[in-house]
Amino acid sequence: QVRFVESGGGLVQAGGSLRLSCAASGITFSINVIAWYRRAPGKQRELVAWSSRAGSTYYTNSVKGRFTISRGVAMNTVDLQMSTLTPEDTAVYYCNAYPASREWNNSWGQGTQVTVSS
Repeated sequence: QVRFVESGGGLVQAGGSLRLSCAASGITFSINVIAWYRRAPGKQRELVAWSSRAGSTYYTNSVKGRFTISRGVAMNTVDLQMSTLTPEDTAVYYCNAYPASREWNNSWGQGTQVTVSS
C-alpha cells in the first residue's frame, strides 16, 4: 500500500512563493507518474501538474510558467515550487499517482493547505 504525505503549505500574500513537498511510502517502485492535485473551496479536485520517472512533466494551463514540479532522485518524492501566487491558487494540495484511478483511492494523504491573500 502506497501512502502520500504532503507538506509545505501555508499563508502567503499574492505574488509570493511556496514550495510543497510530497513523499511516498510503501511499495513505490510501481509508481511511474506522480501528480499534484488541488481542491479549492466549493470546487472539484483538479490536476495541477505531474512528473514521470522519465522526466516528462505536465502543467495545467493556469499554472504554466509559475509552478515547477521536480522529482527526487529516489523517485518517491515530488516537490512543487509555486511562484507568483494568486488568490485563485488557494486550495488544499494533494499528491498521488496519475491517473488517480480507483486503485489509488486509499493512497490519498491529508493534503496541505495553501492560502493566498490578496
